[in-house]
Amino acid sequence: MGRGKIKIERIENSTNRQVTYSKRRSGIMKKAHELTVLCEAEVSLIMFSSTGKLSEFISPKITTKQMFDKYQQVTGTNLWNSHYEVIDYLICRLREIDRFGVDEFVLINSQRMQENLNKLEGTNRKIRREIRHRIGEDLNDLSIDQLRSLEQEMENSLRTVRERKYHLIGSKTETYRKKEGRLGGSYSMTIAEEDYQQSAFHQLNEGSHAYSFRLQPSQPNLQDGGYGLHDLRLA
Repeated sequence: MGRGKIKIERIENSTNRQVTYSKRRSGIMKKAHELTVLCEAEVSLIMFSSTGKLSEFISPKITTKQMFDKYQQVTGTNLWNSHYEVIDYLICRLREIDRFGVDEFVLINSQRMQENLNKLEGTNRKIRREIRHRIGEDLNDLSIDQLRSLEQEMENSLRTVRERKYHLIGSKTETYRKKEGRLGGSYSMTIAEEDYQQSAFHQLNEGSHAYSFRLQPSQPNLQDGGYGLHDLRLA
């Protein structure tokens, strides 16, 4: 009877897991050796078990360092960049200590840190001020040109939002129309029509507040002439 396939998933039993690792590690080491001898391949294996035990193989004609150097050359990557950057930074700081002395070095770096902190705080204040402007706060100190620029930026943002909204409405409307065609039914109102009516009522309500005026007692015609907002109807 043939040997059944082993399901590839984590082995829960720690003893069985370690035994399986040991067997397969021996197998892959053997394969690496065979590739080196039969095919003159340069092979490097580095493995750590779940307990942290190291196992490694390297072809006899090459060292691990040479293998890493060759890998970097072929792939165009540098495995040690971050390591060298830290070393370069430390070397620069040590040179400054030799040049200025410890006390002066500490003072210089404190000043640098304070300058960076001041820049960050200034940037933070600027961003917070711009956010307040965009929600209609702290506008009294802005000039006409600044207000116009802010207005233009907000109109551009609003235009982008509207375009995206109507794009989604169009997509959903088309989807419902296709669904309606398949089902053979009819919808009394599409999402686009409903959104249009809601927008119209919203704009009407805003307009009534923005352009409302107080009626004087001497103007009874406006009060009695039927021009109240309740008489407005959408076509």
